[in-house]
Amino acid sequence: MRVQIVKIVCGSLFIGLGINGFFVPHQLLDGGMIGIGLLFHYWLGYQPGFVMIVLSFPLYFFAFIKDKHLFYNSIHGLWLSSLFIDMFTPIQRMVSFPSHASVLLGGVLVGLGIGLLLQANSASGGIDLVAQLISKATGINAGIIIFIIDFMILSLGTVILELHSFILSIMAIMIVAIVTSLLTYEAKKQIPPQNIKKI
Repeated sequence: MRVQIVKIVCGSLFIGLGINGFFVPHQLLDGGMIGIGLLFHYWLGYQPGFVMIVLSFPLYFFAFIKDKHLFYNSIHGLWLSSLFIDMFTPIQRMVSFPSHASVLLGGVLVGLGIGLLLQANSASGGIDLVAQLISKATGINAGIIIFIIDFMILSLGTVILELHSFILSIMAIMIVAIVTSLLTYEAKKQIPPQNIKKI
């Protein structure tokens, strides 16, 4: 249990740092609920963490019906990651890295964060949670599922982002997906097949 708590806290911390220190300063977009939160932030100025919580409610209700244990674990990841994303907003004005370095460093940090949350059977938002439910039901790596959803969300960013930011966002999402997949692949191998629940 202590290891799980540490992973949730560290994962949420990495996400908050990655988003504010590297993604937002260059208007980079992530996928999942974080990406939707960033879209609302760039477009309407809303705090991304707040948007993540509001829009995750219906998906968490679905998770509550399907897997209550996963729901109770994941709710901590949502609250903590949303809190750190909004709380670390001042970092955006404190650090300045070149765009390509931000893509790499931010992608690794966010990927580590999401991967640690998934290892702890948690999630940073409703979409990651649904990806985890699908992964449990089908055996498909959760990182791959998130990667597919990410590109669907990224397509919405073409209306808001400039071409340069859009291309860099694709690179960032790929790095996030690779790091997340590596972490969740190792975790998946440790789960006995009989413990994988069907939806």
